[in-house]
Amino acid sequence: MPTLTGSCYCRAITYELKLDSLDDARTSICHCVNCKKAFGTNYGLTAKVPNESYRLLTGEPKEHAADNGTDTVLHREFCDKCGSFILEYGVQPVKDRFRYIYVGSLDDPDVLPPRGEFFCMARASWMPEIQEIFHKRKIK
Repeated sequence: MPTLTGSCYCRAITYELKLDSLDDARTSICHCVNCKKAFGTNYGLTAKVPNESYRLLTGEPKEHAADNGTDTVLHREFCDKCGSFILEYGVQPVKDRFRYIYVGSLDDPDVLPPRGEFFCMARASWMPEIQEIFHKRKIK
């Protein structure tokens, strides 16, 4: 049973992921405008994990919930000391089942390489397509 650890930049918040298998985490690259704005770059990188695999060890993340005008409320948890994002989740039923961990918050982010890519039509022109992973032009 792999146990992964992670934290915010200042380490005020630390967490662990206890997975039955690394296959229980699905890491995806998203090129949508919401991810671009949230991550402050040309894509977002998150790993979808079962709720029960995530355990907060230290600190208390601050939560921000926002509707971007599409009737989709997105919850983000972050450190209120250094501002690092830790995770995000949407509305029911996803909220009760999964968390999307910001892969950059993992102590060893290389352990969860991307397995999929979404909103590929919005990929920056300079960014190459990653070979041998799932690609979806847009989400319906």
